[in-house]
Amino acid sequence: MKIVVAPDSFKESLTSQEVCECIVQGIRRVFPGAEIVTIPMSDGGEGLVDTLVAATGGKLQQSEVTGPLGEKVTAVWGILGDGATAVIEMAKASGLSLVPPARRNPSYTTTRGTGELIRHALDQGCTRLVVGIGGSATNDGGAGMARALGVRFFDREGEELPEGGIYLSELHSVDVSGLDPRLSGVRVEVACDVKNPLCGPNGASYVYGPQKGADPDMVKRLDEALTNYASVLECLLGRDISCVPGSGAAGGLGAGLLAFLRAELVSGVELVLDKVRFDDALTAAALVITGEGKIDGQTIYGKVPLGVARRAAKANVPVIAIGGAVTPEADALYSEGVWALMPSVAWPMDLAVALGNARQHLISASERACRLVRIGMALEVMPALGNLPVS
Repeated sequence: MKIVVAPDSFKESLTSQEVCECIVQGIRRVFPGAEIVTIPMSDGGEGLVDTLVAATGGKLQQSEVTGPLGEKVTAVWGILGDGATAVIEMAKASGLSLVPPARRNPSYTTTRGTGELIRHALDQGCTRLVVGIGGSATNDGGAGMARALGVRFFDREGEELPEGGIYLSELHSVDVSGLDPRLSGVRVEVACDVKNPLCGPNGASYVYGPQKGADPDMVKRLDEALTNYASVLECLLGRDISCVPGSGAAGGLGAGLLAFLRAELVSGVELVLDKVRFDDALTAAALVITGEGKIDGQTIYGKVPLGVARRAAKANVPVIAIGGAVTPEADALYSEGVWALMPSVAWPMDLAVALGNARQHLISASERACRLVRIGMALEVMPALGNLPVS
Protein backbone atom coordinates (compact mmCIF):
# COMPACT_ATOMS: atom_id res chain seq x y z
CA MET A 1 0.00 0.00 0.00
CA LYS A 2 1.45 3.35 -1.06
CA ILE A 3 0.48 6.52 0.80
CA VAL A 4 1.54 10.02 -0.25
CA VAL A 5 1.83 12.58 2.56
CA ALA A 6 1.77 16.17 1.25
CA PRO A 7 0.79 18.79 3.86
CA ASP A 8 1.47 22.48 4.36
CA SER A 9 2.90 23.76 7.63
CA PHE A 10 0.72 24.23 10.71
CA LYS A 11 1.47 27.88 11.41
CA GLU A 12 2.82 28.76 14.86
CA SER A 13 3.41 25.11 15.69
CA LEU A 14 4.92 22.79 13.02
CA THR A 15 6.81 23.13 9.75
CA SER A 16 5.58 21.16 6.76
CA GLN A 17 8.46 18.70 7.26
CA GLU A 18 7.47 18.21 10.92
CA VAL A 19 3.84 17.73 9.88
CA CYS A 20 4.98 14.99 7.48
CA GLU A 21 6.90 13.27 10.27
CA CYS A 22 3.86 13.31 12.59
CA ILE A 23 1.49 11.97 9.95
CA VAL A 24 3.94 9.18 9.12
CA GLN A 25 4.08 8.14 12.80
CA GLY A 26 0.29 7.87 12.85
CA ILE A 27 0.24 5.84 9.64
CA ARG A 28 2.85 3.41 10.95
CA ARG A 29 0.66 2.59 13.96
CA VAL A 30 -2.01 1.22 11.61
CA PHE A 31 -0.14 0.29 8.42
CA PRO A 32 3.42 -0.56 9.53
CA GLY A 33 4.35 -2.02 6.15
CA ALA A 34 3.05 0.81 3.99
CA GLU A 35 5.22 2.53 1.40
CA ILE A 36 5.09 6.21 2.40
CA VAL A 37 6.21 9.10 0.21
CA THR A 38 6.53 12.43 2.04
CA ILE A 39 6.34 15.74 0.15
CA PRO A 40 6.46 18.82 2.43
CA MET A 41 4.34 21.45 0.70
CA SER A 42 3.91 25.22 0.53
CA ASP A 43 1.55 27.54 -1.31
CA GLY A 44 4.16 30.29 -1.61
CA GLY A 45 4.36 31.29 2.02
CA GLU A 46 6.17 29.64 4.87
CA GLY A 47 8.28 26.65 3.81
CA LEU A 48 8.64 27.55 0.13
CA VAL A 49 12.43 27.80 0.26
CA ASP A 50 12.95 24.55 2.16
CA THR A 51 10.44 22.66 -0.01
CA LEU A 52 11.89 23.69 -3.37
CA VAL A 53 15.54 23.45 -2.33
CA ALA A 54 15.01 19.93 -0.99
CA ALA A 55 12.98 18.83 -4.02
CA THR A 56 15.59 20.00 -6.53
CA GLY A 57 18.81 19.20 -4.68
CA GLY A 58 19.61 22.88 -4.30
CA LYS A 59 21.40 24.75 -1.52
CA LEU A 60 20.38 27.21 1.16
CA GLN A 61 21.89 30.69 1.41
CA GLN A 62 21.94 33.31 4.16
CA SER A 63 22.04 37.07 3.70
CA GLU A 64 21.87 40.01 6.09
CA VAL A 65 19.15 42.40 4.91
CA THR A 66 16.92 45.21 6.13
CA GLY A 67 14.00 43.92 8.16
CA PRO A 68 10.48 45.37 8.08
CA LEU A 69 11.31 47.81 10.90
CA GLY A 70 14.58 48.95 9.32
CA GLU A 71 16.72 46.76 11.57
CA LYS A 72 19.11 44.16 10.18
CA VAL A 73 17.89 40.56 10.00
CA THR A 74 19.44 37.37 8.64
CA ALA A 75 17.25 35.87 5.94
CA VAL A 76 17.47 32.37 4.46
CA TRP A 77 16.88 31.91 0.73
CA GLY A 78 17.88 29.23 -1.77
CA ILE A 79 19.37 28.37 -5.11
CA LEU A 80 17.64 25.44 -6.79
CA GLY A 81 19.38 22.43 -8.24
CA ASP A 82 19.67 23.99 -11.69
CA GLY A 83 22.08 26.56 -10.25
CA ALA A 84 20.24 29.38 -12.03
CA THR A 85 16.97 29.74 -10.11
CA ALA A 86 16.74 31.57 -6.79
CA VAL A 87 13.81 30.99 -4.45
CA ILE A 88 12.93 33.71 -1.96
CA GLU A 89 10.30 33.96 0.77
CA MET A 90 9.51 37.61 1.35
CA ALA A 91 8.45 36.70 4.90
CA LYS A 92 12.06 35.83 5.74
CA ALA A 93 13.04 39.46 5.13
CA SER A 94 9.79 41.44 5.47
CA GLY A 95 7.49 39.13 7.40
CA LEU A 96 5.05 39.67 10.24
CA SER A 97 6.92 37.18 12.42
CA LEU A 98 9.86 39.61 12.46
CA VAL A 99 7.79 42.32 14.15
CA PRO A 100 6.83 42.02 17.85
CA PRO A 101 3.07 42.47 18.32
CA ALA A 102 3.54 45.72 20.24
CA ARG A 103 5.45 47.26 17.31
CA ARG A 104 3.18 46.24 14.44
CA ASN A 105 2.26 49.22 12.28
CA PRO A 106 1.99 48.69 8.51
CA SER A 107 2.17 52.43 7.86
CA TYR A 108 5.94 52.37 8.28
CA THR A 109 7.14 48.81 7.63
CA THR A 110 9.14 48.19 4.47
CA THR A 111 9.81 45.50 1.88
CA ARG A 112 13.35 46.79 1.30
CA GLY A 113 14.85 43.54 2.62
CA THR A 114 13.00 41.53 -0.01
CA GLY A 115 14.57 43.68 -2.70
CA GLU A 116 17.97 43.16 -1.11
CA LEU A 117 17.48 39.39 -1.29
CA ILE A 118 16.68 39.76 -5.00
CA ARG A 119 19.89 41.75 -5.42
CA HIS A 120 21.88 39.04 -3.63
CA ALA A 121 20.39 36.46 -6.02
CA LEU A 122 21.49 38.58 -8.98
CA ASP A 123 24.97 38.80 -7.46
CA GLN A 124 25.05 34.98 -7.49
CA GLY A 125 24.29 34.96 -11.22
CA CYS A 126 20.69 33.75 -10.94
CA THR A 127 18.62 34.38 -14.06
CA ARG A 128 15.29 33.18 -12.73
CA LEU A 129 13.52 34.10 -9.50
CA VAL A 130 10.71 32.38 -7.63
CA VAL A 131 9.35 34.75 -4.99
CA GLY A 132 6.85 33.64 -2.37
CA ILE A 133 4.84 36.55 -1.01
CA GLY A 134 2.88 35.24 1.97
CA GLY A 135 3.12 36.36 5.58
CA SER A 136 4.06 40.02 5.12
CA ALA A 137 4.27 42.76 7.76
CA THR A 138 4.07 45.45 5.10
CA ASN A 139 1.67 47.65 3.16
CA ASP A 140 4.09 49.63 0.99
CA GLY A 141 3.09 48.33 -2.44
CA GLY A 142 6.56 46.87 -2.92
CA ALA A 143 8.11 50.34 -2.96
CA GLY A 144 10.76 49.30 -0.44
CA MET A 145 11.66 46.30 -2.60
CA ALA A 146 11.97 48.57 -5.63
CA ARG A 147 14.15 51.06 -3.72
CA ALA A 148 16.65 48.30 -2.95
CA LEU A 149 16.92 47.68 -6.71
CA GLY A 150 17.49 51.30 -7.68
CA VAL A 151 14.02 52.87 -8.06
CA ARG A 152 13.38 56.29 -6.48
CA PHE A 153 10.08 57.80 -5.31
CA PHE A 154 9.45 61.55 -5.11
CA ASP A 155 6.78 63.91 -3.83
CA ARG A 156 5.47 66.98 -5.68
CA GLU A 157 8.38 69.10 -4.44
CA GLY A 158 10.95 66.63 -5.74
CA GLU A 159 11.84 65.34 -2.29
CA GLU A 160 12.47 61.60 -1.93
CA LEU A 161 9.79 59.84 0.11
CA PRO A 162 10.62 58.03 3.37
CA GLU A 163 10.10 54.28 3.75
CA GLY A 164 6.58 53.12 4.53
CA GLY A 165 3.26 52.73 2.77
CA ILE A 166 1.61 55.73 4.41
CA TYR A 167 3.94 58.10 2.51
CA LEU A 168 2.71 56.84 -0.85
CA SER A 169 -0.19 59.27 -0.46
CA GLU A 170 2.37 61.98 -1.27
CA LEU A 171 3.88 60.17 -4.27
CA HIS A 172 4.05 62.30 -7.41
CA SER A 173 6.72 60.69 -9.62
CA VAL A 174 8.88 57.58 -9.92
CA ASP A 175 12.40 57.42 -11.35
CA VAL A 176 13.31 53.99 -12.71
CA SER A 177 16.53 55.06 -14.46
CA GLY A 178 18.60 53.46 -11.72
CA LEU A 179 16.79 50.11 -11.77
CA ASP A 180 19.33 47.27 -11.72
CA PRO A 181 19.99 46.49 -15.42
CA ARG A 182 20.53 42.81 -14.68
CA LEU A 183 16.79 42.44 -14.13
CA SER A 184 16.15 42.80 -17.86
CA GLY A 185 17.43 39.26 -18.40
CA VAL A 186 15.66 37.69 -15.43
CA ARG A 187 12.35 35.82 -15.38
CA VAL A 188 10.37 36.36 -12.18
CA GLU A 189 7.58 34.06 -11.00
CA VAL A 190 5.60 35.15 -7.97
CA ALA A 191 4.06 32.33 -5.93
CA CYS A 192 0.82 33.86 -4.69
CA ASP A 193 -2.14 32.24 -2.94
CA VAL A 194 -4.56 35.19 -2.93
CA LYS A 195 -6.44 37.05 -5.67
CA ASN A 196 -6.97 40.41 -3.95
CA PRO A 197 -6.55 43.60 -6.00
CA LEU A 198 -4.29 46.39 -4.77
CA CYS A 199 -6.98 48.83 -3.61
CA GLY A 200 -10.57 49.01 -2.46
CA PRO A 201 -12.68 47.00 0.01
CA ASN A 202 -11.10 43.72 -1.14
CA GLY A 203 -7.63 45.19 -1.45
CA ALA A 204 -4.42 44.89 0.53
CA SER A 205 -5.19 47.46 3.22
CA TYR A 206 -8.78 46.57 4.08
CA VAL A 207 -8.41 42.79 4.00
CA TYR A 208 -4.96 42.29 5.51
CA GLY A 209 -4.09 45.58 7.19
CA PRO A 210 -5.85 44.81 10.51
CA GLN A 211 -3.86 41.62 11.11
CA LYS A 212 -0.68 43.66 10.66
CA GLY A 213 -1.69 46.19 13.32
CA ALA A 214 -3.78 48.74 11.41
CA ASP A 215 -6.81 50.33 13.06
CA PRO A 216 -9.82 51.40 10.92
CA ASP A 217 -8.50 54.93 10.36
CA MET A 218 -5.09 53.63 9.38
CA VAL A 219 -6.66 51.12 6.99
CA LYS A 220 -8.53 53.94 5.23
CA ARG A 221 -5.39 56.09 4.95
CA LEU A 222 -3.28 53.19 3.68
CA ASP A 223 -5.85 52.35 1.02
CA GLU A 224 -5.88 55.98 -0.12
CA ALA A 225 -2.08 55.88 -0.29
CA LEU A 226 -2.09 52.74 -2.43
CA THR A 227 -4.77 54.24 -4.67
CA ASN A 228 -2.49 57.21 -5.33
CA TYR A 229 0.45 54.82 -5.86
CA ALA A 230 -1.60 52.90 -8.43
CA SER A 231 -2.44 56.11 -10.27
CA VAL A 232 1.23 57.13 -10.51
CA LEU A 233 2.23 53.63 -11.64
CA GLU A 234 -0.45 53.71 -14.34
CA CYS A 235 1.10 56.89 -15.74
CA LEU A 236 4.54 55.28 -15.60
CA LEU A 237 3.54 51.94 -17.16
CA GLY A 238 0.70 52.96 -19.44
CA ARG A 239 -1.57 50.36 -17.86
CA ASP A 240 -3.48 49.84 -14.63
CA ILE A 241 -2.13 46.97 -12.58
CA SER A 242 -4.14 47.69 -9.46
CA CYS A 243 -6.98 45.35 -10.49
CA VAL A 244 -4.76 42.43 -11.47
CA PRO A 245 -5.69 39.48 -9.24
CA GLY A 246 -2.93 39.13 -6.66
CA SER A 247 -1.63 42.69 -7.00
CA GLY A 248 -2.74 43.29 -3.42
CA ALA A 249 -0.86 40.29 -2.04
CA ALA A 250 1.69 40.98 0.70
CA GLY A 251 0.55 44.56 1.19
CA GLY A 252 0.80 45.30 -2.51
CA LEU A 253 4.17 43.67 -3.09
CA GLY A 254 2.44 41.80 -5.90
CA ALA A 255 1.83 45.13 -7.64
CA GLY A 256 5.43 46.24 -7.11
CA LEU A 257 6.79 43.06 -8.63
CA LEU A 258 4.46 43.42 -11.60
CA ALA A 259 5.44 47.04 -12.11
CA PHE A 260 9.19 46.96 -11.68
CA LEU A 261 10.26 43.35 -12.39
CA ARG A 262 7.65 42.46 -15.05
CA ALA A 263 6.80 39.48 -12.89
CA GLU A 264 4.25 36.76 -13.56
CA LEU A 265 1.84 36.01 -10.71
CA VAL A 266 1.17 32.27 -10.50
CA SER A 267 -0.63 29.92 -8.14
CA GLY A 268 1.86 29.12 -5.42
CA VAL A 269 0.58 25.63 -4.80
CA GLU A 270 0.52 24.77 -8.51
CA LEU A 271 4.09 25.99 -8.91
CA VAL A 272 5.23 23.86 -5.98
CA LEU A 273 3.30 20.78 -7.13
CA ASP A 274 5.05 20.99 -10.48
CA LYS A 275 8.50 21.53 -8.94
CA VAL A 276 8.20 18.56 -6.56
CA ARG A 277 6.82 16.32 -9.38
CA PHE A 278 3.71 15.55 -7.38
CA ASP A 279 1.89 13.89 -10.28
CA ASP A 280 4.70 11.34 -10.57
CA ALA A 281 4.41 10.57 -6.84
CA LEU A 282 0.73 9.66 -7.32
CA THR A 283 1.61 6.67 -9.51
CA ALA A 284 0.27 3.50 -7.80
CA ALA A 285 -0.76 5.49 -4.71
CA ALA A 286 -3.74 4.22 -2.73
CA LEU A 287 -4.19 7.30 -0.53
CA VAL A 288 -3.05 10.91 -0.11
CA ILE A 289 -3.00 12.69 3.25
CA THR A 290 -2.68 16.48 3.19
CA GLY A 291 -3.51 19.30 5.57
CA GLU A 292 -2.79 22.75 7.00
CA GLY A 293 -3.14 24.56 10.30
CA LYS A 294 -6.70 25.74 9.66
CA ILE A 295 -8.93 24.30 6.97
CA ASP A 296 -11.70 26.82 6.39
CA GLY A 297 -13.42 28.93 3.76
CA GLN A 298 -10.08 30.35 2.60
CA THR A 299 -8.69 26.92 1.75
CA ILE A 300 -10.86 26.71 -1.37
CA TYR A 301 -9.09 29.78 -2.82
CA GLY A 302 -5.80 28.10 -3.65
CA LYS A 303 -4.34 26.67 -0.46
CA VAL A 304 -2.32 23.44 -0.32
CA PRO A 305 -5.16 20.99 0.48
CA LEU A 306 -7.13 22.24 -2.53
CA GLY A 307 -4.22 21.96 -4.95
CA VAL A 308 -3.26 18.52 -3.69
CA ALA A 309 -6.86 17.26 -3.83
CA ARG A 310 -7.43 18.46 -7.38
CA ARG A 311 -4.28 16.75 -8.64
CA ALA A 312 -5.13 13.54 -6.76
CA ALA A 313 -8.69 13.56 -8.11
CA LYS A 314 -7.35 13.52 -11.67
CA ALA A 315 -5.44 10.36 -10.75
CA ASN A 316 -8.47 8.84 -8.94
CA VAL A 317 -6.62 8.76 -5.60
CA PRO A 318 -8.68 9.48 -2.45
CA VAL A 319 -7.57 12.31 -0.17
CA ILE A 320 -7.85 12.88 3.57
CA ALA A 321 -7.18 16.44 4.83
CA ILE A 322 -6.15 16.99 8.45
CA GLY A 323 -6.32 20.45 10.03
CA GLY A 324 -5.52 21.89 13.42
CA ALA A 325 -8.99 23.36 13.06
CA VAL A 326 -11.68 22.47 10.52
CA THR A 327 -14.61 24.85 10.04
CA PRO A 328 -17.99 24.11 8.41
CA GLU A 329 -16.97 26.14 5.33
CA ALA A 330 -14.31 23.51 4.63
CA ASP A 331 -17.08 21.18 3.41
CA ALA A 332 -16.69 22.87 0.02
CA LEU A 333 -13.55 20.76 -0.42
CA TYR A 334 -15.65 17.61 -0.77
CA SER A 335 -16.52 18.63 -4.31
CA GLU A 336 -12.83 19.26 -5.13
CA GLY A 337 -11.36 15.83 -4.42
CA VAL A 338 -11.15 15.67 -0.62
CA TRP A 339 -12.87 12.53 0.61
CA ALA A 340 -12.68 13.22 4.36
CA LEU A 341 -11.77 16.05 6.74
CA MET A 342 -10.16 15.30 10.09
CA PRO A 343 -9.47 17.85 12.87
CA SER A 344 -6.27 17.10 14.73
CA VAL A 345 -7.77 18.21 18.06
CA ALA A 346 -10.22 15.63 19.36
CA TRP A 347 -11.76 17.60 22.25
CA PRO A 348 -12.24 21.27 23.25
CA MET A 349 -9.14 23.04 24.60
CA ASP A 350 -7.45 26.43 24.71
CA LEU A 351 -5.49 27.43 21.62
CA ALA A 352 -2.25 27.68 23.61
CA VAL A 353 -2.70 24.12 24.85
CA ALA A 354 -3.47 22.87 21.34
CA LEU A 355 -0.39 24.56 19.89
CA GLY A 356 1.81 23.31 22.70
CA ASN A 357 0.80 19.72 22.02
CA ALA A 358 0.40 19.98 18.26
CA ARG A 359 2.74 17.10 17.50
CA GLN A 360 0.87 14.55 19.61
CA HIS A 361 -2.53 15.74 18.40
CA LEU A 362 -1.45 15.36 14.78
CA ILE A 363 0.01 11.89 15.28
CA SER A 364 -3.26 10.83 16.92
CA ALA A 365 -5.36 12.35 14.13
CA SER A 366 -3.30 10.53 11.51
CA GLU A 367 -3.80 7.27 13.37
CA ARG A 368 -7.57 7.86 13.64
CA ALA A 369 -7.79 8.61 9.93
CA CYS A 370 -5.91 5.46 9.02
CA ARG A 371 -8.05 3.32 11.34
CA LEU A 372 -11.10 4.56 9.44
CA VAL A 373 -9.37 3.66 6.18
CA ARG A 374 -8.69 0.22 7.59
CA ILE A 375 -12.40 -0.16 8.42
CA GLY A 376 -13.25 0.77 4.84
CA MET A 377 -10.83 -1.84 3.56
CA ALA A 378 -12.42 -4.46 5.81
CA LEU A 379 -15.92 -3.57 4.65
CA GLU A 380 -14.94 -4.34 1.07
CA VAL A 381 -14.43 -7.99 1.96
CA MET A 382 -17.40 -8.23 4.33
CA PRO A 383 -21.07 -8.74 3.41
CA ALA A 384 -22.95 -5.58 2.47
CA LEU A 385 -24.13 -3.69 5.55
CA GLY A 386 -27.73 -4.16 4.46
CA ASN A 387 -27.35 -7.94 4.81
CA LEU A 388 -25.83 -7.84 8.29
CA PRO A 389 -28.06 -9.01 11.18
CA VAL A 390 -29.37 -6.19 13.36
CA SER A 391 -29.14 -6.84 17.09
